[in-house]
Amino acid sequence: QVQLVESGGGLVQPGGSLRLSCLASGSYFSIYFLRWYRQAPGKQRELVAGITSDNDAHYADFVEGRFTVSRDNAANTVYLQMHNLKPEDTAVYYCTAYFAGSEYWGQGTQVTVSS
Repeated sequence: QVQLVESGGGLVQPGGSLRLSCLASGSYFSIYFLRWYRQAPGKQRELVAGITSDNDAHYADFVEGRFTVSRDNAANTVYLQMHNLKPEDTAVYYCTAYFAGSEYWGQGTQVTVSS
């Protein structure tokens, strides 16, 4: 069982930045495949970014170079640095960890981009 706790969400103006963090439990963090998803009201959940155990990162097309996913294995934490936020980035953001055939989810953190 892997437990995940996201933090760092909040209200930000368009063009602003936020850094989301996700603290994971477990002794095998360094081999977790980590992802960030988001779900906006009335929309399906969508993949935002992922990072492998080898630090290979990938992003959804809508990120357009604005977000960076990173991991700190010593701190059991994955980050999502977001810049140039847009109102359409408003959503609940979830981190997940894929390990031993299962994907574990955090409870989510709300990001609201509004003036």
